[in-house]
Amino acid sequence: MTWTAATRGDFVRSSGMYASDVTDREWALIAPHLPAALPGGRPRSACLRRVVNAVFYLLQTGCQWRMLPRDLPPRSTVYGYFRAWIAAGVWAHLHDVLYRRTRDLEGREESPTAAIIDSQSVKTSAEAREMVGFDAGKRIKGRKRHLVTDMLGLMLRVEVHSAGVQDRDGAPLVLERITRRFPFIERFFADAGYQGPRVAEAAPRPVEIIKRIAPGFVVQPKRWVIERTFAWACTNRRLAKDFERFATTGQALFQIAMIKLMSRRIARYRSF
Repeated sequence: MTWTAATRGDFVRSSGMYASDVTDREWALIAPHLPAALPGGRPRSACLRRVVNAVFYLLQTGCQWRMLPRDLPPRSTVYGYFRAWIAAGVWAHLHDVLYRRTRDLEGREESPTAAIIDSQSVKTSAEAREMVGFDAGKRIKGRKRHLVTDMLGLMLRVEVHSAGVQDRDGAPLVLERITRRFPFIERFFADAGYQGPRVAEAAPRPVEIIKRIAPGFVVQPKRWVIERTFAWACTNRRLAKDFERFATTGQALFQIAMIKLMSRRIARYRSF
């Protein structure tokens, strides 16, 4: 993209704002899908744009909830909306809307025809209270993020569980009912950790194993796409390690990382 006076205006962030804050164009994509205030009672006083900015700030900087800057809404307000929107499926709905929009702008059909599955083991902090195990292969005590993406690297589904669960046993969790949402998937690509009848029986479509073709580090065909997605997500410091007490929180933050990525990508188009 060429930087001109016109394009710079699309990404301007007023003085005193943070790099994680949404621009006007990004907010125009997000705002219509946030729930309206409930009728009756005290009128809503919180600015939802500032709430979203606070969640993005925490995600990108990796700070604690109680360490949110004072010029953002109170942490109790931000955390309250964050949890309420998880329970109400707001984040999931927003992700699906932006996913369809991104696929359309890339000239792709809404449902992909191929998908990639892989996992990422990450250490947990002392705050973790559930689903903590030891990944003997990578020698990591923590949790595992099980991810399915399309061939653009966009998330289709993510599940967080104990790192002690092997890939072949965790795959059914993330593959269950995935073709109800994406019915045109014809094939899954995976690494050698997904070989065997356990994954073949759980997968709704055939699984093609992409094996290493040389010793040492070599970029593997198709598998590099999902590795890049993990890298995209982990540029947000809150996801560089699993700091969350509950696995569902880490799962939601991964989803929000993809929301942030897609909203910025869509906003780069001159017309959307």
